[in-house]
Amino acid sequence: MELLQIARILLRRWWLIVIPVAVAAVVALPDLVRSAPAGAGGFSTTIRYTASQELEAIPNRDGDFQDVWLASELAVNAFTEWVRTSRFAQEIESVAMENGLEINPAALAIAADNERSIGTIAINWPNEGELATITEAAITVLQTRNQAYFPQLGGVPAEVEILDEPRIAPIPVSLPSRFGPLLQLGVALLAGLGLALLAHYLDPTLRDKRELEALGIPVISAIPRR
Repeated sequence: MELLQIARILLRRWWLIVIPVAVAAVVALPDLVRSAPAGAGGFSTTIRYTASQELEAIPNRDGDFQDVWLASELAVNAFTEWVRTSRFAQEIESVAMENGLEINPAALAIAADNERSIGTIAINWPNEGELATITEAAITVLQTRNQAYFPQLGGVPAEVEILDEPRIAPIPVSLPSRFGPLLQLGVALLAGLGLALLAHYLDPTLRDKRELEALGIPVISAIPRR
């Protein structure tokens, strides 16, 4: 099918193309025009820390400073796995509730990593003020309740030092949310084009001599429209 013929078909049934686009525009344009405020994607904070077992809780043994650094690295590695568990989230819920904030621990988005004996905890939450309380609760749990989960600490909390002040920052709106309205308009345009071509395929009407010639019927003459 020639491009000119396709163009004629689409122009003839332009209203089939416009209808889906108009419907999608009514739904999508308000979101496209409205700029998302800072924090529309929620808020996040990062806690960086080091940890080491209290020397008094370690049984007396011969060793050197390398053993102390190795013990610190192992503590951070163990804490990294601990903060990913549901029990850590439940501990945060308990401390946050003591500070007057009720949260669902299952809704906490917590990620953890460690590199060069430095532990990192990332927490996401929809509300900025609540995230500040949750961050304080996470630090409290990290510093005061770790001995309940690691018997090798000898019942004494490991020393946990927070390296920098956690900062809460808005999470940018995701790309699918940002370009969703444009995608909706694009899909509507494709749907309209498909409707126009389908209508032409199902329409048995012959409108010009080119369609007759395409069927192998010779055209002797034609009556002008005007």
